[in-house]
Amino acid sequence: MDVSDILTSQASKQKSILVEKDIPPDVDAGFLTVTDTNPLDTESYGHEREAYLQANARDGVQLLVTALFSLPAQSSPEGPLGQLPAPTTQLPRAKPLPKPKPPTKWEKFARAKGIRSQRQDRKVWDEESQTWVARWGWKGRNKAEETQWLHEVPANADVDYDPSKEARAARKARMAKNEQQRMKNLARSQHGQATTATSAPSVRTLPERKGEIERSLAMTRASTASMGKFDRMLQGEKKPRGVKRKFEPTEKSVEAEKSANLALIRKLEDSSKNAKRGGGDGSNILNVRKAVRFASRGEGAAALARK
Repeated sequence: MDVSDILTSQASKQKSILVEKDIPPDVDAGFLTVTDTNPLDTESYGHEREAYLQANARDGVQLLVTALFSLPAQSSPEGPLGQLPAPTTQLPRAKPLPKPKPPTKWEKFARAKGIRSQRQDRKVWDEESQTWVARWGWKGRNKAEETQWLHEVPANADVDYDPSKEARAARKARMAKNEQQRMKNLARSQHGQATTATSAPSVRTLPERKGEIERSLAMTRASTASMGKFDRMLQGEKKPRGVKRKFEPTEKSVEAEKSANLALIRKLEDSSKNAKRGGGDGSNILNVRKAVRFASRGEGAAALARK
């Protein structure tokens, strides 16, 4: 039985692994990409678009597969694994390169003196618990003096001396000092980089920022109807000073009430005169019924006339 015709027909259906292009495509095995810079055949693209695109895609995949099979491979339980080379295509950055940070005051001093700083580890060994614990943060080693069950009290300490509270205050003071140093370094670096006085943003220290927050909080509490008297206090918040509301007594003398009513009438007369000077008749600036109700404390015009 002659099967040469069958083999010939099958061979004609299978394309060769060799891809011939006028301009050799750029194969980057590191990124698994193939860049074909050959111009499109407008005649083939216009008549059989899908077949033309599939043929180009097939050629690109064939080039990539050929490049992958030519790479050095190593055996593994899952099969042979190829070692991808370093990418050769240079991709543009989405963002510009970060600018180098200016050295701090300590970094300048250490560089001048030849001091080499060593980066501290985040974990330290605890001899008591025989475990690695965090140096800072939640359950950090820097809070050991605050949480220990036994404290040494100085001989000249006060009666209400609390060692845990003193240790916590000292830790907070160190944190405030570090924050102040950080803000000074930031202000120094921004002052050095700025070309004009307006281009440098204002840098506030920690006490100034704390004072602004306290003033804003006091103004917010004073904006309520009770002037913050019935507002819920936050933990550790101090009672604001100087925020008071003067309430008039329910009972006062006849002379005081008479003087208050006369002052109200003079104020209304002045408003009416000012309105007339502005070109109006002054009739639409005063609500007589509301003024009488306010002056008589809701009792009416008759009660106001009797008084």
